[in-house]
Amino acid sequence: MCRIYTNINTFNRPEITDEKIKLIRRLIEENPNMGRSQLSVTLCEMWGWRGQNGKLKDMSCRDMLRTLDKAGKIVLPGPKKVTYKTGTIMKIKHLVHDETPITGNLKDLRPLRMEVVSSKDKLVEFKSYIDQYHYLGFDRHIGENMAYMVYSCDGAVLACLLFGSAAWSCRDRDKYIGWGKEQRKHKLNYLTNNTRFLVLPFVRVPHLASHILSLITKRISTDWEHKYGHPVLLLETFVDVSRFCGICYRAANWIHVGSTTGRGRDGGHHNAILPVKDIYLYPLDVNYQSKLCE
Repeated sequence: MCRIYTNINTFNRPEITDEKIKLIRRLIEENPNMGRSQLSVTLCEMWGWRGQNGKLKDMSCRDMLRTLDKAGKIVLPGPKKVTYKTGTIMKIKHLVHDETPITGNLKDLRPLRMEVVSSKDKLVEFKSYIDQYHYLGFDRHIGENMAYMVYSCDGAVLACLLFGSAAWSCRDRDKYIGWGKEQRKHKLNYLTNNTRFLVLPFVRVPHLASHILSLITKRISTDWEHKYGHPVLLLETFVDVSRFCGICYRAANWIHVGSTTGRGRDGGHHNAILPVKDIYLYPLDVNYQSKLCE
C-alpha cells in the first residue's frame, strides 16, 4: 500500500484542490483493496487532519469523499460493510405524535421553553421530527454540535434546531469576516452552522420563527462553552434560495453577506455541484472580527 506522510498539524482541515483530487484518485488506483475507511484514515494522516482532541477526522474525510464521488470527481470503491438497506442513509424511527394545529398569536405561546437535546429519548424524538418534516431529513452530524427543542408555555413541541460544524470555505463569509486561510484554520471552531431549523408544519403562528432565532442567540454560546469548553463567536446559516426567502433570519437581525458558489462546504471544485444558497451571519460578540482575525 502506498502511504505518503506530511507534517501533522492539529486542526489542519485541508482545502480540496485539484491537486488533492488527483492524489485521491492515485491512491484509489494504486491500492485497489483499500476500503473507504482505510482511505479516509490514510488521507487524514497525510494531511494532518485532526480534531481538537488530536484524533483523526476520518469521518469528516469520508463525508468529503462521498461528496466528491457524487460530483463525479472521484470513483470510490464500494462499501465493504452495508449497515442499512440499499438506498437509505440511516434508519430513523418515526414516532407517532400529536398533530393538532397550533395557531393564534405568539403571545399565547410565550414564554417559550428551549431545551438542549441531551438524553437518548429526546434525541430519538428530535430525529423523528427532523426526518419527517425537514426537506433535508436527518443526517448524522460530525464534530461539535448542539440540538434544541422548543416548547410553548403549556409544553407543546413547536420547533427543532440543529447547529453543527461551520463550512470550511465560504468566499463571501470569509471576506466579510476578513480572515485569511491560516486564521480560519485555527479559529473555525468558534463558528457554528445552523444546519437545520424546523418549525413543525402544524404550527402556524406569525413571527414565531424569528422569535426563536432571537432566543437562541442569547444562550447558544453559553451552552457551547458548557459542553465543549469554548464559546462560539459567530453563527452562520445557508438558505436555499430555490425554496426559501430567509425572511425569519432577516427579521431576527441576521446579516445577509452574499451567496455560495455551489461548490460544497469543502471547496476546491471549479463547477457548482450543490444549490446556490444565501449566506446569513449573526455575531455573538461585538469583537468577533478581531478575535477571529488575531
